[in-house]
This record gives sequence, C-alpha cells and structure tokens, in this order.
Amino acid sequence: MSDMNEQGNGHHASAWYDLFSRGARDWLRHNEKVRDAVRAHLPEVVAGADVLSRGQTTVRVPVRMLEHYRFRLLRPQRVSAVGQGAAKPGDQLASPDDRADGQARGAGGGDDDGGIQYVLEFQVDDIVDWLWEEMRLPNLTSRSGGAREDEWTREGWDRRGPRARLDRRRSLKEAVKRQAMQQRESAGFTNDDLRFRQLARREQPATRAVVFLVLDVSASMSEQTRRLAKSFFFWAVQGLRRQYRHLEIVFVAHTTQAWEFAEEEFFQVAGSGGTYLSAALGKVHEIVDTRFGPAEHNLYLFYASDGENSPGDREATRISLDALLPELQYAGFLEVGSAAGSTPTSEIGELFLRLAAGGRPVGAFRASRPDDIWAAVRHFFGREQAAA
Repeated sequence: MSDMNEQGNGHHASAWYDLFSRGARDWLRHNEKVRDAVRAHLPEVVAGADVLSRGQTTVRVPVRMLEHYRFRLLRPQRVSAVGQGAAKPGDQLASPDDRADGQARGAGGGDDDGGIQYVLEFQVDDIVDWLWEEMRLPNLTSRSGGAREDEWTREGWDRRGPRARLDRRRSLKEAVKRQAMQQRESAGFTNDDLRFRQLARREQPATRAVVFLVLDVSASMSEQTRRLAKSFFFWAVQGLRRQYRHLEIVFVAHTTQAWEFAEEEFFQVAGSGGTYLSAALGKVHEIVDTRFGPAEHNLYLFYASDGENSPGDREATRISLDALLPELQYAGFLEVGSAAGSTPTSEIGELFLRLAAGGRPVGAFRASRPDDIWAAVRHFFGREQAAA
C-alpha cells in the first residue's frame, strides 16, 4: 500500500503541476525572480532619498533578463571548456561577473557571451508590501476594551468553493486516497477530489495600536542625520499602515520643548537650540493620558536622535522614561550619526541598552548611512525581534 501511495503521490504531483499552462508556469517563475531581484536591492530602495520627496510614487530596480533553461553548445572557435585549462591548486579564479566587468572596462569589444539587465519601475506601495511581508509590531496583543471586530479564520474543507481557496495539498491527498481504495490509477483529478478551504467568522477584541514617532530636531542634528531619521520613519509609517486596521500614528518633534505635528509638517520640520528628551517623553505621556488608554490600546514609541542630551536633563529623562515604559508595549531608539557599527554609544543609547539588558521592552540600533535604514527597520520590526 505504501508503494502504491508513493507512486500515486509522485504521479499526481506531476499531474497537478501540469494543470498550469506553460505560459502560467513561466509567468510564476518570472514573477518570483523579479521579487528576488527587488529584495536584493531593498537596502538601496529603502535608503533612496528621492522616495522621501513629495510626489515620488515609483522606484527603479535593475533586474537580470530571464531565459528558459536550455543546453548551450560550445562555439566552434572555443577549444576549452569545463575541467580544462592551466589552473593549479591555490590559483584565484575570477567569477563570471568579474570577467564580465573586466571586459566591459576594457578597450576591446570582446566576443564572450554577456548578460542583459533591464530596469523595472515599481510603485512604492508594492515595495512596501514586500518590505513588510515578514514584519510585525513587537508584543502586539488584543485588548479587552469596548471595541470588537470580526476576524475570518480557516475552518475545515468543502467540495465546493471559489477557486482562490482551493487547497492543492488537501486535494492531492484526496486523489491519492481515492486511487488507493480503488486499487487503480486514473488520470488527473475528479471533482470529488477537490477540497476548498472554508472560512468562519469569529468576533475578537479589537487590536488597536498607537505608534508615537519622536524626532530630535535640535541644533546638534545635522541635515544628514535628520534625513536618516526621517527615512526610517517614512518606511515605518508606510509599512505600519498596511499591516494594521486600527492604527493611529502620532508625530512629535522636540528641542528643549516638544510639539505634536501633522504628518506633512513632521517630515519637513527643523529646529534649533538644545535637547531635552524629557520634554518629548512628557509630551507623549500627556497625549496618552488624554487620548489613549493603555487598557484599550497597544502603545509604541520610536525615538530618533543623535543621542546628544543636555547634561541637566539626564535625571529627568531617566525618571520620565521609567514612568512611561509601564504603559508601552515597546520603545525603540534609533541613534543616527557618523560612528560605525550598529550598537549605540551615546548617553541615550546606553540608557536604552541598560534597560533592554534588564528585561524591559526596549531596543536600540544605530544608523550611520542610508544603507543602514533597511537594517534598522528589520531590527525593530522583524519577527525575531518582535518575539523577544
């Protein structure tokens, strides 16, 4: 019986794949390759300053031209191939990409086969969907407040349903079971083999999230560090809005005082003067007390700064942060500056790191150049960090 099942399994796995036309299989393969290419370029896409400009809705990504797998015969003028040549152990051999680059820089035309690249233009919304595919807010939980929502969950199978909910694996098992019982093989599937996933509606407590984005705009923040911080906030905002139905984002900027801004103003604001982080934390606490109850909302804070804080504000900052943390699901600090490495070294960064080491729900990361923005997004919103 097991042999029959294995044979039926292999036969019908192939039969299922054959249900797709050659064009559909090529389209699926091409789509996956394009997605891989975009993922490979995500650090540059995320860090691109042009995306922050008003009205910018697309980005460009280079993608290798795709060909079907095929045998390629050796050209008559070539006299060596795989396994031949004068190389000996220890020699450093150039990769195909290196040889192609070298040939492109040379003066001669060359006669080797080369690759072709073309540039695809993607909507920023599509890039954000891919960027946030494996992300989530840390410690997100349902609240027992008054608001409730309907949630659709999978519950069992049926022999009828929309094509989009066809369960291929379950259908394959049904086909194999039927043939094993009949003790014969038949081509393809029958309608009785098909199984469609069914959805059931469940009422759940609403999962509401409020994210405070706090930006240091004091005199110590250069144009470059402000752009790094705003780039991180921009991509965080885009992703968060696609992930959660009940989400409110509050924008706060501060020097020695703190103000709440509308989103459009927040990404353009610049200030001067000193830095009192306690003023920003006090502003957040005031907004929480007047507008958002921790019993009904998941509260998050992400703060971006160069880490320079006024010496006279150190104790007030520590007290304010200790008072605010019990109401937050998570607090993250992004240190922006010119120092290398991903571990913050500023006074504020060290405060967050000490709190994290003590088991508090906080995190810290440093970004010193545009390429670090993607790593910062993954650090704060990656599933591994969220599960910690």
